[in-house]
Amino acid sequence: MSKIFSFKELADADLIVDAIYESGSSGNAGDDPISKLMKCGNQGGFRYLGAYDNLKLCVLYSEMTSTEWPDEIDYQKGLFTYFGDNKTPGHELHDTKKKGNEILRLTFESLHNDQRSKIPPFFIFTKANDKGRSVIFRGLAVPGAINLNKSEDLVAVWKRSGDRFLNYRGVFTILDIQTIKREWIDSIIK
Repeated sequence: MSKIFSFKELADADLIVDAIYESGSSGNAGDDPISKLMKCGNQGGFRYLGAYDNLKLCVLYSEMTSTEWPDEIDYQKGLFTYFGDNKTPGHELHDTKKKGNEILRLTFESLHNDQRSKIPPFFIFTKANDKGRSVIFRGLAVPGAINLNKSEDLVAVWKRSGDRFLNYRGVFTILDIQTIKREWIDSIIK
């Protein structure tokens, strides 16, 4: 059975892989547990702290239900495949409201140029199976994968929905770390 943290516990909670972090009960965006845990935004797939081009941390959130943009976790290999935020036609690849695709571009560029100090920690969350906004922490991740080269770990893919347009598919490695202590998260936030 997974550990469950109530909404009241979130400000002091450690992050534990596969633990459930419950949402509030007000019926609005303030119920979001990720913003309480990570001091970041409360909506969308990319939630970050800092400027998009100088991040302290980045949360990647997925409901894991899209058939058009099928984010996926390979639990055996510890890989998370995540699609960017240009999900409708009419925008250039990097011209997105949350700057998610620009975050992906800059992050993987830093990886490929061996500038690891420019890469923020990525925290992976997915939707829990309840009617609220509760989430499951899936792990701390880094961009890339040991078996993928720089032309494979971040790829612009075409989609056709009336008009053709591009979005990113990025691969992240989920680190073998079971618990992320609250003190470490707070030190990043500060």
